[in-house]
Amino acid sequence: MPNQPSTPDAANERLARTLCCAVDGAGKPRHQVAREAGMHKDTLLRVIRGERPITLGEAARILEACGAPVRATLALVLAGHEALAAQWMHHEMGAFLDEFFAALPGELHEALGDRIGDLRPRWAIGTSRLVARMLSKHIDEFADRDLSLAMSR
Repeated sequence: MPNQPSTPDAANERLARTLCCAVDGAGKPRHQVAREAGMHKDTLLRVIRGERPITLGEAARILEACGAPVRATLALVLAGHEALAAQWMHHEMGAFLDEFFAALPGELHEALGDRIGDLRPRWAIGTSRLVARMLSKHIDEFADRDLSLAMSR
């Protein structure tokens, strides 16, 4: 999965498959997606078949026309998580990641300040696990609170 080849052709193929999933899950005709993305329908078809290279800007316009979270979907595909990109693009998780990726750099900069230079890449995996566990605990606490409120009525 994340260790897929990172050649331009392989990346374009992954992106094409992901865009095909986005278009298929958009709930609108392909010609409408193409129009909203500012491209000809035949161009869109060649792109989602992997017959034509695509720029990130074009991919972003297609994803936006499909109602998929652009930042999260592109980040997942580029990181080699094509299956998760396809699974989450029309799900709340995709929207969550989109907002998370948008907010994270600013929050890191504000929280770490001058200590940014002290970060080590080897800490990334452990930090991601910590964040995932914190989110899971947070969701559980919300569910427990909702259940408590419902039972007290």
